[in-house]
Amino acid sequence: MKKHIPNLITLLNLFCGCVAVIFAVHGVFEMVALFVFLGIVFDFFDGLAARLLNVKSELGLQLDSLADMVTSGVVPGIVMFKLLEMSFSNGWETSGTFSEGLEISNLWPLLGFIITLASGYRLAKFNVDENQTDSFIGLPTPANALLIISLPLILFYHNNDILNHIILNQWFLIGLTFLSAFLLNANLPLFALKFKNWSFKGNEIRYVFLIICVILLATLKYLAVPAIIGLYILLSVATSVQGKK
Repeated sequence: MKKHIPNLITLLNLFCGCVAVIFAVHGVFEMVALFVFLGIVFDFFDGLAARLLNVKSELGLQLDSLADMVTSGVVPGIVMFKLLEMSFSNGWETSGTFSEGLEISNLWPLLGFIITLASGYRLAKFNVDENQTDSFIGLPTPANALLIISLPLILFYHNNDILNHIILNQWFLIGLTFLSAFLLNANLPLFALKFKNWSFKGNEIRYVFLIICVILLATLKYLAVPAIIGLYILLSVATSVQGKK
């Protein structure tokens, strides 16, 4: 029975992703963020449960990636689609239909699904790459998903004219879409938040990162998410460079 526990947790991740898809399609971004976050929590605990119970399996690995494809691949693609739709309609209300014809302005938002395509490729590559057991190569899909879904939350809750202008700029969103796709599949070594033990020695970078994350979230709220992703990449690059010396 215990061998099924991690897979059940993974299925909860998939369920959260399905619910998040529904809310994303309807533009209810607060609920999107909630269910994506819950899905990522389940994604963390399914691997932890598999290690603790010593029931890691090939089925679990494949199921995990399939769940992540929905929660951290499809959902951020829809969110970027909706943001691009907003930006090309010059406001919160979207044109939202193709009934007026296949105009250029209606097709641009489809670029948001480049994130979904890049996520699928990244997850497939992860499943066959034996070098990503203790670290990552390229930005993990959950981190990328958090980055994308933080944008509408920054719009709604920070309500800053400068931030609003930047986030709803078409070229910013398109540029971020391609940057996101690049980071997902870049040959970029990034540390994983996997603790083999709880001692500070050997986990220095993880503890420092988590402490800074708490401080940023307490002070910047949703604006902290892009800062945390940037910090994660910078710390990983710095650690990698230091390790090569």
